[in-house]
Amino acid sequence: MRPDRSKWRENICQIYDLRRLKSSSAKERACQYQPGQKIHGFTVREVVVVPDLFLTAVKLTHDRTGAQHLHAARDDSNNLFSVQFRTTPMDSTGVPHILEHTVLCGSKKFPCRDPFFKMLNRSLSTFMNAFTASDYTMYPFSTQNGKDFQNLLSVYLDAVFFPCLREQDFWQEGWRLENENPTDLNSPLVFKGVVFNEMKGAFSDNERVYAQHLQNKLYPDHTYSVVSGGEPLAIPELTWEQLRQFHTTHYHPSNARFFTYGDLPLEQHLEQIEEEALSKFERINPNTEVPSQPHWSSPREDHVTCSPDAMAPDPARQDTLCVSYLLGDITDTFEGFTLSLLSSLMISGPNSPFYKALIEPKIGTDFSSVVGYDGSTKEASFSIGLQGMAEEDRGRVKQIISRTLDDIIEEGFEEERIEALLHKIEIQMKHQSTNFVFTLFLTFVSLLLTNSVAEFRRALEENPRFLQDKVQHYFKENTHRLTLSMSPDKAYLEKQAKAEEEKLQKKIGALSDADRKEIYEKGLELLVAQSENQDASCLPALKVSDIEPTMPITPVQISTVGGVPVQCCEQPTNGLVYFRAMCSLNTLPEDLRLYIPLFCSIITKMGCGALDYRQQAQQMDLRTGGMSVSPLVTADSTQLDMYEQGVLLYSSCLDRNLPHMFQLWSDIFNSSHFDDKERLRVLVMMSAQELANGISDSGHMYAMTRAARHLTPAGDLNETFGGMEQVKFMKKMAEMSDLDKVIRMLPRIKKHILNPDNMRCAINTTPQKMSNTSAHLETFMKDVAGTRKTRKPVRTNIIERPLDPLDDSGLSRKLISELNFQPCQMKTFFQLPFPVNFVSESIRAVPFSHEDYGPQRGADLVRVPERRRLGEVGTVHPAGHRRGQTVGVLGRRLAGGPREQR
Repeated sequence: MRPDRSKWRENICQIYDLRRLKSSSAKERACQYQPGQKIHGFTVREVVVVPDLFLTAVKLTHDRTGAQHLHAARDDSNNLFSVQFRTTPMDSTGVPHILEHTVLCGSKKFPCRDPFFKMLNRSLSTFMNAFTASDYTMYPFSTQNGKDFQNLLSVYLDAVFFPCLREQDFWQEGWRLENENPTDLNSPLVFKGVVFNEMKGAFSDNERVYAQHLQNKLYPDHTYSVVSGGEPLAIPELTWEQLRQFHTTHYHPSNARFFTYGDLPLEQHLEQIEEEALSKFERINPNTEVPSQPHWSSPREDHVTCSPDAMAPDPARQDTLCVSYLLGDITDTFEGFTLSLLSSLMISGPNSPFYKALIEPKIGTDFSSVVGYDGSTKEASFSIGLQGMAEEDRGRVKQIISRTLDDIIEEGFEEERIEALLHKIEIQMKHQSTNFVFTLFLTFVSLLLTNSVAEFRRALEENPRFLQDKVQHYFKENTHRLTLSMSPDKAYLEKQAKAEEEKLQKKIGALSDADRKEIYEKGLELLVAQSENQDASCLPALKVSDIEPTMPITPVQISTVGGVPVQCCEQPTNGLVYFRAMCSLNTLPEDLRLYIPLFCSIITKMGCGALDYRQQAQQMDLRTGGMSVSPLVTADSTQLDMYEQGVLLYSSCLDRNLPHMFQLWSDIFNSSHFDDKERLRVLVMMSAQELANGISDSGHMYAMTRAARHLTPAGDLNETFGGMEQVKFMKKMAEMSDLDKVIRMLPRIKKHILNPDNMRCAINTTPQKMSNTSAHLETFMKDVAGTRKTRKPVRTNIIERPLDPLDDSGLSRKLISELNFQPCQMKTFFQLPFPVNFVSESIRAVPFSHEDYGPQRGADLVRVPERRRLGEVGTVHPAGHRRGQTVGVLGRRLAGGPREQR
């Protein structure tokens, strides 16, 4: 067949035009727009240059439908698109959540099932997803390829505006009555559905249960009083007709907000959006606005129950209590900024008044799961409380909260703490990472932060009691205040199961024999549809000619400073310096391995040098963008049974604070404090509580980590550092009455880890600051030279590999080789008090450099729909699929379903 030369020329011309448009700065092009200018059916309303973020924002309105569009032009190749709809349900049937799932089951132009999943191996997207929140639903994607952007935009626009919304898709994604065995008419009828089971899983998390109740009860008069994701017992009340009607009124351009970001031309986006979607609609009044919550004349109290937590640090103390305050409208940007900063002053870090009053007396294990300022609703809220407390301490906690507010009103805040928080904001403004686009997208109010900081300083200068007055007004005098307590109920799960069974029997009792037969026949039809191979040829796909033939290479220089290997990388870091150090664990005795995560979490929080832990925290906030230490396990790219183990030190700072940042690291290396038993106990309890809380939310990740344990040595170490083994270890430690043994372990670990002989470093900064940064790094190395000591590796099977893969004669890193490692099959079961199960299966794959890695990775993408199908045909919610390059395994995880279907 002869090639279509006209189509080929058209593609080449499009690529040429795109490159020509991109040759000028995206910001410069955006600055040329003028208010009132017409572009492809849109009118420019406002153009704002934001120099701190290196972008120009353009706000537009679609003339015909009223749809709003915000474009952030920035010289960033990772371009993003999102369309958001205000979705305001008035019941807990989960209609916006089920609709989010169902629109992804095929559309008018792309009728194949699951176009999003099928686009994974037809696209170079860097992100694809969809989210349902309390009052909006969004559909974002990002990519660095211009043609790919156009392809994905077509798929997304057609999905949200012209979905098929088949009844069969509603049964699959939402809920349905179906025979437990769809092929057996005599098997019992049960509830099935992807969202139904997903929400059963969500409500097995006590933190989620508490947060949902708190929001519903603090905002009882409109959409925030219901569960937008769906309450499991309410979901079976939703009908297919109601779903379609919700789409008609809520997924309309008049109710839409578009957002684009990056260096691709705005005109092309607007033209495609107009042509493929908006031109087919007329303006309507969607009537989806959220009214303000009427304020209460007096405070309220309420109580809820939850399931007992078998992994809680103290089984006898599982109560939660929180006081939540309704604040102002989030559209008042400066007031929101002030209240957010005030929240941080009150609760963040060991120097905050509520930390001192609630955490350090060890009344509870940690702050309540909902804490601080929350601007995710139309009117913001602030919450403060404790979890892991005893029932008899509820009155005491309420008194402490009230008394602490009185103290704040009387004493105010130290000027140094305020400056530390403003410094933190400055760091956040300057920090640019690979996910900058998502941070900007989700918190676009940051565009106005610079003005807010200046306005805040002026307000504080004019009225020294500015912050105290806010506390008086929003907290002490606020009658719209909810005190919500939660306690475990041993019969909680039994009551839930009974309520679901009653709901099921009520539905079944209303069925005739003909209804039962119809259910059976529809179940068979759905089973056939789910088993059919879908023709994805209707979906767009990239061609080789659409992809740049070369990739940019980031130059790095590798040298030594004080005998320590250092990698230097010059980047436009916007006035920041980034420091990382890898400290090997090769000399660490085996009996200390389990303590590594604890050591990493407390080493920057116990005090160092002349600083106690409060002073250390203050200096870190004043001088750095944060300092952290974390375990790191990296599998070799050529051998699955070879890996590097260590801890990663990370920090960043403004270039003016370089000496202070390295001095803090020097003090940690030379004189860390480990002798404060009470401080250590607080940190142990908080760590154990955090791990326990994370099981129900991240059970699929724990399952995958455990399943990979016996396949590679790196997988085994990952389980030790971050799996269920670590959860159980921290629970045991939290139950210890005496931490003397732990305190004796910490200095031993430090000797092996914070040792320049086992370290290599990396610094990233601007070319202008590299020389100065290197000089300060050299001073740091001299300061910690006293901790340097050559120690013998615990294992003899050490292999050296070059730091630079292209230079075998240069500096090297030391890996552990376990070529005699024998992978084995192992089945493990952890009995946990959740109504859902988390299941994972992992297989040993091939390393990154293996010739089969590419084909195997491609096969992974082809198999993704299989994971989806598991969720469709059973009573499970598919939770993910992962190739673990660090452990060399393929893993699949499924969450949900009755226990007998594991």
